[in-house]
Amino acid sequence: MKLRNKWLLSGSLALSLLFSSALPLSAANAAAVKSTAVQQSSQSSSAEYELFLKEKLGITFQAGSTITKGQFIQQIADILGLEASEAKPAFTDLKPSSPYYSSAAALYEQGIITSLKVEPDQPLQATSAIYIAVKAAGLLELAHSYPQNKTTDALKQIGYSPAGLSLSASQELAAAVHSGLLPASLYKEVKGKAASPELAETLLVQILSIKGDYKHYIGYTTDADIYGKLADAYDTSDLIQSPELQTVVDAALKQSLVTGYNLKDERYDANFVESLSLTYGHDNLKHAVQLIGLLRSEGISAKVQLEPKTSAFIYLKEWGEPVQSDNYKVVQIENGNYIAYAKEYDLKFEFNSAADKARFQPIILQYAKKNSEDQTGLIASSWWQPLYYSLTNLDGYVQITNNKITGQGHYYAQSFSLNEQSAAIVEGFKKLGNDLTIQSYTFWVDKPFFNYLNGESL
Repeated sequence: MKLRNKWLLSGSLALSLLFSSALPLSAANAAAVKSTAVQQSSQSSSAEYELFLKEKLGITFQAGSTITKGQFIQQIADILGLEASEAKPAFTDLKPSSPYYSSAAALYEQGIITSLKVEPDQPLQATSAIYIAVKAAGLLELAHSYPQNKTTDALKQIGYSPAGLSLSASQELAAAVHSGLLPASLYKEVKGKAASPELAETLLVQILSIKGDYKHYIGYTTDADIYGKLADAYDTSDLIQSPELQTVVDAALKQSLVTGYNLKDERYDANFVESLSLTYGHDNLKHAVQLIGLLRSEGISAKVQLEPKTSAFIYLKEWGEPVQSDNYKVVQIENGNYIAYAKEYDLKFEFNSAADKARFQPIILQYAKKNSEDQTGLIASSWWQPLYYSLTNLDGYVQITNNKITGQGHYYAQSFSLNEQSAAIVEGFKKLGNDLTIQSYTFWVDKPFFNYLNGESL
C-alpha cells in the first residue's frame, strides 16, 4: 500500500518532498508533510473500501449518515455469512419480528455480541463498533492476553485512559490498535464519538482482511520485488488434478462437447472489484515477467494476483509422440488421441482507475499480439490470439459465455464458448455429472480470442 500511495501524492506534496532533499525540513513542516501523506493514504483506502463493499457485498453508507447498531450487526453477519440456528435468544429489546433479530441471534451464538440488550435503533458508538469488530475478526483471545501496562500504552495512542473501562473493554480497544484493525488514520474517530461511515467501512474490510476474505494479491506492478514474487507464485504451482470434475469434463472433451477446459482453485481467487479488474491468461513465466515490465513502462500501477490454472485439450496422434514434463502431461484415450494437461496461469489485475483498465487492450494489441511469423517488437512468447477478459463491459471487447462446474471441494472447471453454444454445453454437462453444480454467465473477451472460438485464425 505504501508504494501505491507514493504514486498518489499531490503535486504540492511531491514538490515538498523534492525540495526536502536539498533543504532540511523544520519539525513543523515535517509534521505537516507526514500529516498530509497520512490523510491522502486514508482517503485512498477509504475510497477503495467503499467500492469493494458496494460492488462485492452490496453494502453502502451515505456520507454524514447515522449508522445504527442494528445496521452494523446486520452488516457483520452478512460479511461473515452467519445465520442463526433454531435457538432463539431472548433479547430484552429485540423481537423475532425485527429485521435485525436473525443477525443479532447469529452474532450472539458466536459470542460476537454478548449482551441480551442489543439497542438496535441507537446510533452506533465508535467503541461499540470496535468491540464487535474485535470479536468478529477472531482477536478476542489476543486481546484478553494483554497485561495492564501494554493495554495502557496502546490506549494512550487513541487518547484513552483505562480508568472507567472494564478490563476486557480496555484490552479489546488495545488489541484493535496493535493489530491494525483500527488504523492510525482513524484514532481520532474513536473517543466519545458515534461511528462514522469511514470507521464502519474500515472495520468491515479489516475484519474480512484478518479472516483472509478480502483481496488476494502478490503485489503491485510497481513493487520493486514484484518479479521475485511472480516467479515464486508460478514455480510453486503444479498441475491441478480433480478426479471428480475431470471425469465429467474429460468425457465432454471425448464427445467433442467442448474443445478444451480449465481447472482452477478458488483459494487463489483475487477477489478484486469487477469494475477495475481484468484477467489475462498465458502459460509462460517469461511472458508474465515482461508483461509486468511492459505495464510499468506504460505508467500503469495495478494489483497483481497469479491464479494457477491447468488447461486441458485434445492432442491429436498425428502431431507425433508428446513430450511430457512436470508441467505437461498426457493421457491416451480410446481413439488413439490424447488429452493433454498443461500448466498455465491467469494474471488478475486490479487497476487504479477505469481509464487504466481501458488502456490495457491497446497496449496488448501493440506489444503482445502476434500478427505474422516474422513480427518483431513484441514481448516474449506473444500469442496469435491472446486471452484477456473482463466481467464488466468494455469498448472493443466481445461477449462470450463461461460454462462452469463446481464440486464438493475448492476446485472448479470452466470452458469458454460462444453464447449460442452455451445451452447445449450446460445440458451436456448435466447429463455427465448430475451431482455437480453447473452454471453459466456472460463476460467480455478480446476480439482475437473471440475469433479463435469462432474458428477464425486471427
